[in-house]
Amino acid sequence: MLPRQRVAGDKVVEKAAQKEQSKLSETVVVEGSDRDVSMEADGNLHVVEIDEDLHSRQLAVYGRETMRRLFGANVLISGIQGLGVEIAKNVILAGVKSVTLHDTGVVKLWDLASHFFLSESDIGRNRALASVEKLQELNTSVLVSTNTDEITEDLLSSFQVVVFTDITLENAFEYNEFCHNHNPPIAFIKADAHGLFGSVFCDFGPLFSVCDVDGEEPHTGIIASISNDNPAVVSCVDDERLEFQDGDLVVFTEVQGMVELNDGKPRRVKNCRPYSFYLEEDTSRFNAYQRGGIVTQAKQPKILSFKSLKEALSNPGEFLLSDFSKFDRPPLLHLAFQALDLFNAKFGHLPVPGSDEDTCKLISLAKVINDRAGEQKLESIDENVLRHFSSGACTVLSPMAAMLGGIVGQEVVKACSGKFHPIFQFFYFDSLESLPSEPLEQQDILPLNSRYDAQICVLGSKLQQKLADAKVFVVGAGALGCEFLKNLALMGVACGSRGKLIVTDDDVIEKSNLSRQFLFRDWNIGQAKSTVAAAAALAINPNLRIEALQNRVSPDTENVFDDAFWENIDIVINALDNVNARLYVDSRCVYFQKPLLESGTLGAKCNTQMVIPHLTENYGASRDPPEKQAPMCTVHSFPHNIDHCLTWARSEFEGLMEKIPSEANTFLSKPEVYKASMKSAGDAQARELLERVVECLITERCNTFKDCVFWARKRFEDYFANRVRQLIFTFPEDATTSTGAPFWSAPKRFPKPLDFNSQDPAYLSFISAASILRAQTYSIPVPDWVHNAKTLAEMVDQIQLPDFKPKQGVKIVTDEKVTTLNTPAFDDSAAIDHLIQVLDEGTRSLLPDFRMNPIPFEKDDDTNHHMDLIAGLANMRARNYGIPEVDKLKAKFIAGRIIPAIATATALSTGLVCLELYKVLLGHGIDKYRNTFANLALPLFSMAEPVPPKIFEHGDFSWSVWDRWVIAGNLTLHELLDWFQARGLSAYSISCGQSLIYNNIFPKHRERLNRKILDLAKEIAKLEIPPTRHHFDIVVACEDDDGNDIDVPLVSICFR
Repeated sequence: MLPRQRVAGDKVVEKAAQKEQSKLSETVVVEGSDRDVSMEADGNLHVVEIDEDLHSRQLAVYGRETMRRLFGANVLISGIQGLGVEIAKNVILAGVKSVTLHDTGVVKLWDLASHFFLSESDIGRNRALASVEKLQELNTSVLVSTNTDEITEDLLSSFQVVVFTDITLENAFEYNEFCHNHNPPIAFIKADAHGLFGSVFCDFGPLFSVCDVDGEEPHTGIIASISNDNPAVVSCVDDERLEFQDGDLVVFTEVQGMVELNDGKPRRVKNCRPYSFYLEEDTSRFNAYQRGGIVTQAKQPKILSFKSLKEALSNPGEFLLSDFSKFDRPPLLHLAFQALDLFNAKFGHLPVPGSDEDTCKLISLAKVINDRAGEQKLESIDENVLRHFSSGACTVLSPMAAMLGGIVGQEVVKACSGKFHPIFQFFYFDSLESLPSEPLEQQDILPLNSRYDAQICVLGSKLQQKLADAKVFVVGAGALGCEFLKNLALMGVACGSRGKLIVTDDDVIEKSNLSRQFLFRDWNIGQAKSTVAAAAALAINPNLRIEALQNRVSPDTENVFDDAFWENIDIVINALDNVNARLYVDSRCVYFQKPLLESGTLGAKCNTQMVIPHLTENYGASRDPPEKQAPMCTVHSFPHNIDHCLTWARSEFEGLMEKIPSEANTFLSKPEVYKASMKSAGDAQARELLERVVECLITERCNTFKDCVFWARKRFEDYFANRVRQLIFTFPEDATTSTGAPFWSAPKRFPKPLDFNSQDPAYLSFISAASILRAQTYSIPVPDWVHNAKTLAEMVDQIQLPDFKPKQGVKIVTDEKVTTLNTPAFDDSAAIDHLIQVLDEGTRSLLPDFRMNPIPFEKDDDTNHHMDLIAGLANMRARNYGIPEVDKLKAKFIAGRIIPAIATATALSTGLVCLELYKVLLGHGIDKYRNTFANLALPLFSMAEPVPPKIFEHGDFSWSVWDRWVIAGNLTLHELLDWFQARGLSAYSISCGQSLIYNNIFPKHRERLNRKILDLAKEIAKLEIPPTRHHFDIVVACEDDDGNDIDVPLVSICFR
């Protein structure tokens, strides 16, 4: 039985922490609109702001509601070994209310293989006490405390979630039974890491409600028609494919005619197709559909009934699979983990690495348990798997701890918030493919009294030496980079005399990084990421031979990352956040034949890809389709969703605050050169640029802050009233197309002009932000009264603007294929001449050193008014078109193109990649590697063997993207053509860089046949070859004797 009372501690737990913990257990969370409001036991309200600067990327995944729930959660993590500290790190970064670290064990040398906050000086100390200070630094808003007493009911009842990483099944049954039956239930998670094996068990109580099973935005469609039938057929416009699935519930809004559907009632759909579906509703007696309408998926909560651990152990149900090639592995591991617990209970220790005796005992126990398993009995037991399981049972490896720590950390968030679907209920994982191909000898796994002993006993001392001698290049020191550096330091990569770890990143640390990039602290803000990350990695393992660079890896830095650099690298690990950079690094790895370990995250999703020379396809071999862009006319005149409004708003912001002031400065710096270039261009684009410069420097120039307010008020009238009036004058509500169809049919929305009202806070906020930013572009001081709504409203109300008169013959672009809105004037050249004359006359009064102050968009500073203006622009435009508005945070996500990111997905992906790193150094074949796609929200794990490279063949030759034809000698063009001809290929085109050196369709090119290719490359392509380089590259286009094009590899000419 669990003790009812907590046993008095020996002052291990600080009294202050105990007092605070007891207070937290009596906290009630009261939901608010933009902050977490907690009511303490004394009845006082405690307000905790959501720090959007810190949590912006996480908010993009979870939303405010989930974050508020996290802020009220108290979590216990018991067992602060490598896995426990990984879980604690991820939970603390997520931002729960408190985390209590529980451990009764002391630090051992083997802990240093997977615990990144311990050092040799901590050996002998309690693990929780040795870890608490550094874990607290991760997030000062989370109370991190320790407990080294035995587990009691009173202790467990203080938490919403408890996680155990190092307990026996007997204790787990007892703790879980209490948590399962507690009112309300306490979420219970048991996680274990043993060598290359791991397990997770979740029990969130008899009735657990999942409020959002996948975290995706509800799918929507724009209605084109609805039939009066039973069932009704709903067709949608072909703007975007519908993502509804049979059985989904949907709600209708804005339907005209068939208004009965606008009652907010969820209705079920069936027979879903790309642009239509059937509605399980009899609409035959409804009013006839006229036009308009939005159909939106109605996401429903899901209730899960979890079994207790004891019940689930004997009746586990379906296991969550990770690798479909190991379909039969989870039941075996389910048995193995039970046998391991029985072994420990019977013999008082875990199996000794390499002990045949202990392995036989474990296998025997597994067979006994299997014989008693009833319907769950396995027909056969793979003893080889159990041998490996036994050999590494007493160890925790860094990559396994990172991977499982990411998974369990996410399960804690699910338990606290109901966001995303939990693991239901067992998950087992192994990476036996990471083992050496040949069985390890006893001497290979003997401990060396080093921090890597835990890893050595699983993978052997030879692999450990390869890790130590490896030369690794990590590209990026952000969220992925921090996790990689931590893992590599713990694994002992580049810790030998011949090893080297190079990390590069040209970025500096910002506040928003701190919720994921765990090597950084708030005092590092503004410092170089690579430098700080390298220092933090060195603190984890002082033997690490690491060098930090601040260079972007790109064509512009090939003088830094030159041939010698790439040739001295063994392995490249990408930790990048954009596709173009990944593609460039991929091209370098292909060129220099280097393994590339690739990974990426997007919210709760992550993927890993292994790019191994000659074994797998390269990263650039397959790409996602480009993101669909809204037509320009849609964004500028016919928006039908908030994304269109925000795209327009950001474009206007950049034009008004950055591009036009910069253009004005270009004129002011060199007026004669600027005017000459405009006259030379002489087109509509040049004319429009000049018009904007004239407005900026003359007709709308601001000299005082009141001028800025006046300008902002005029902008409001122009954007949200006059332009709309002109649009509906040109295209009235009853307008038709050339075919007679209604012009304002879906997806177009008929707009209405806005009437300015200074009492509307949204209108006034727009005026305030626009005025302040306009003043900053002219370096005009901003007065304090602009922040006083009453004073600002009084000033705006005094502004008189002329009535708008619509113009005849105004051309408004409606063609979705048009890519520019510049309308040619009758005579652009004459207009340009006139504008230049106006500029010359109007700028004479400016001081010689007058310059505008362009303002580049910065999304992550909530005090700079950038997002206030963009959100204001977008929401006012949304009001014009009857589109639902968004708050500033959602506007920031969309307009700032913020990539949703959470620490758990990052930890998972980097752990998986580091398991693959073992395989690279072991020289495994392609069948051992795994590419992974995972979605922690569902949860889903999909691991598969990489795709081999495409093989090209011609005659007796075969090659892939990994091959490069190297030809020795300073050849002439004629000799090169002969070289190809001898191989049955006719080279008809040769280029170097962007320049064409030879093409057989040009007679003059034949004059080059007797010239050296090197000389031609230098002369035509302006090729510059560093003294250290002995070759240059050309691209050759060939055809065979039948005239078929043959894709040949890149050709390198070694001329010296």
